[in-house]
Amino acid sequence: MDRFDAMQLFVRIVELGSFTRAAEQLGLQRATATQAIKQLEARLGVRLLQRTTRQVSATAEGLAYQQRCLAILAEVADADNAFSQSARQLKGTVRVDLSASMWRHVLAPALPAFCERHPHIGFDLSVSDRQIDLVREGVDCVLRSGVLKDSALVARRLTLQEQVTCASAAYLRRHGTPLSLDGVDGQGGLEGHRAVNYVSASTGKAVPLEFEVGGEVQLRTLPGSVTVNNGEAYVAAGEAGFGLIQLPRHHVTRQMAAGVLVEVLQQHRPPALPLSVLYPHRRHVPMRVRVFMDWLAELFPA
Repeated sequence: MDRFDAMQLFVRIVELGSFTRAAEQLGLQRATATQAIKQLEARLGVRLLQRTTRQVSATAEGLAYQQRCLAILAEVADADNAFSQSARQLKGTVRVDLSASMWRHVLAPALPAFCERHPHIGFDLSVSDRQIDLVREGVDCVLRSGVLKDSALVARRLTLQEQVTCASAAYLRRHGTPLSLDGVDGQGGLEGHRAVNYVSASTGKAVPLEFEVGGEVQLRTLPGSVTVNNGEAYVAAGEAGFGLIQLPRHHVTRQMAAGVLVEVLQQHRPPALPLSVLYPHRRHVPMRVRVFMDWLAELFPA
């Protein structure tokens, strides 16, 4: 195994914390991977990895070497992309994770245009609302809505999504249309209304409804008989008349145009929801992934 391949192997082992998983992703035998790292450590004269029966982690020298390897690998990738045929005809697979709602209502209708522009780029999609480990699962980038927590991932904000509060027409006929948050003399407010509860994948708790009032955000928690942890299920429960829902407008454009869902409390819309694309490393990003993320920025004008 040459030095370049050994660097790639070492970086993958550190990222995955496993000789076995790294070898599998690179199409190697585990014994080959083990021997290559032993030779690398012998050549450098330092121990790069700490090995236990359960995991593998980098030593202080290993972490420093990993950062140098990432920089070198990124430079090589950039050089290849700039001067090879792949710069003119990008190839390969982009592995993307996103929610089912984002895929169905936004990306799926638009993606054929990207594929026409880059016919040799394919996609491996993970469609779910769960939180994932990009490195361990081999995902190139993820699309995420909401305010992002501190993370080792690099985040690129794409846009702010307008949000709406809505309910089914049948629900509003039964319970009345809320005209304000508190109403007048107990009439026309949120009292007596219900909501579909959406459980956040990051906190495991139901997300309260949000309303902008005089430049500030008020949180309201309403009773509900249905709790979901998936965006598509959330919309379906709203359509079925289980209560108020809040979400980006583009996820329910069709239902609102058909009158199945009706927006309420327009004067107190929820704050706009950031949409970002996240990826593992600022420098070591394949050109096909960069091109895809640039296209996402075009698709979602700021």
